[in-house]
Amino acid sequence: MAANETKISGITTNALTGERHIPASVRADGSQRREIRIRPGYSPPEDVELYRNRAAASWKNRGKAGVPGAELAVSENTASSTKNTKKKNAKQKTKAGSEGISPKTGKETTALDKDNWRSTASKDAAGEVRQKEERETDPTIEREKKARNLKKKLKQARELRDKKDQGESLLPEQLEKIIRINELVRQLESLGIENDGEKNVDSTASK
Repeated sequence: MAANETKISGITTNALTGERHIPASVRADGSQRREIRIRPGYSPPEDVELYRNRAAASWKNRGKAGVPGAELAVSENTASSTKNTKKKNAKQKTKAGSEGISPKTGKETTALDKDNWRSTASKDAAGEVRQKEERETDPTIEREKKARNLKKKLKQARELRDKKDQGESLLPEQLEKIIRINELVRQLESLGIENDGEKNVDSTASK
């Protein structure tokens, strides 16, 4: 008994009668799909074999296969080259370290260069410590800075007082600076700075 032939499209041909049909099947939702008969002479596109020129197909695929054995040879050469490069680099690093050559710059590093580097680093550290100690242990610098600031304020207040004596009108904040003249003088005296007799003049004027 000859077996029925089934095509790609699902069409089954009865070997005895030659009739063609798509067998009944069950859909995904469980419903029944009935058998479909195919009229004689009809061939669906998926069952039609395309004509292929063997010579054209060979020419099209000529570069895909490559030369037999060539790929293996290239792979072996690449692996060997990589291995040799790694060995060479390792030898160069070992040699550079033993001869005192810097791997980064490629320049020879002598014992004098190493000593100079240490000396420079120690000098920088010592300089920073010295500056820090000077700032912490020398109050004179801070006192002079404060005195300069007080003298500047005192000078501005005196100039405003002179303007007031000449009859000029001043703003409230300017008058407040004049009032603080005695206070500025006392602060200068507490720092050991001479006030040029300003305190006596102010006290006389207030009397």
